[in-house]
Amino acid sequence: MEHKIDAIIETLRKVYPEWREPVVTELSNRERNPFKVLISTIISLRTKDDVTRQAAARLFDLATTPDEMVLLSPEEIEKVIYPAGFYKNKALTILIVCSDLLERFGGRVPDDIDDLLTLRGVGRKTANLVVTRGYNKQGICVDTHVHRISNRLGYVKTRTPDETEFVLRKKLPAQYWIEYNDLLVAFGQNICKPVSPYCSQCPVHNHCIRVGVTIHR
Repeated sequence: MEHKIDAIIETLRKVYPEWREPVVTELSNRERNPFKVLISTIISLRTKDDVTRQAAARLFDLATTPDEMVLLSPEEIEKVIYPAGFYKNKALTILIVCSDLLERFGGRVPDDIDDLLTLRGVGRKTANLVVTRGYNKQGICVDTHVHRISNRLGYVKTRTPDETEFVLRKKLPAQYWIEYNDLLVAFGQNICKPVSPYCSQCPVHNHCIRVGVTIHR
């Protein structure tokens, strides 16, 4: 599969414009703002992109910096990010993160993954998104789509998204690191579904060994 990854990336690049960009990518393409990437990603966890898109827009109408955000009450944040999943917990997380940014980082969002991982609610997916989409630095963001599809293609054989990230850091050519998440998330949302993927419409079906696929359309 190693020799096919170039063809897979090239093909997905061609069809990618047909799909709507993942919400955080869309936001960062309009404005490269690490703080907005961080907060949008926190909102997006276990939440559909359309909900995240609207919730983040409402929140950023009220505050666009950590010092502005901490002036809001948890209830104000809850109200504008609803119906994002776990919106009450996320409102509290956002306030704690913003306070932490002010106290430990002078209000600046770190551009280092290890520093980002010290923030409440920030895992490797979020940290990599901030680094790649907020700062345009090298990183590999692995969410459930990237983990699932990388395994389904047969490119990796891993059990968790974190494990997938570290394997990809060794295998995936560096020039694909930043865009890999964008391509596979859009692909996963539209074609390579978790259950019963649209294999008959798949642009890379000739390169896929369909690991774990028992039913497809």
